[in-house]
Amino acid sequence: MPKVYKPGKVAIVLQGRQAGKKVVVIKQLDEGTKERPYPHAIVAGIERYPRKVTRTMGAKKLQRRSRVKPFIKVINYSHLFPTRYALELESLKNSVSAEHFKEPSQREDARKNIKKLFEERYQTGKNKWFFQALRF
Repeated sequence: MPKVYKPGKVAIVLQGRQAGKKVVVIKQLDEGTKERPYPHAIVAGIERYPRKVTRTMGAKKLQRRSRVKPFIKVINYSHLFPTRYALELESLKNSVSAEHFKEPSQREDARKNIKKLFEERYQTGKNKWFFQALRF
């Protein structure tokens, strides 16, 4: 079976709290681990997308509406839907690992790091489709 979920691959979450949200695969574990004996992936996604901005808005309002609320999660492959798209974020790959999920403070630090990376990516205007909510 070919490897569908490679690092950088964009997928959609099908089940759970973040159902319908876009995620980026950071690390894939096809064989599973001792704690999680099923194929799964460590993903980073957007819980709250940036809001629409217009030209007439001030700098402060524009900054507030451009915020991104990310999440990091370990998700079973059966709860992910792969897309044909990929994001090339080299800095994402080493920002989150399996050890970050053991300690809540480490997880929070990783989330803040991902928030900074996502907002930076959004401000530059790259991959605009990733920062828009799905409409269906």
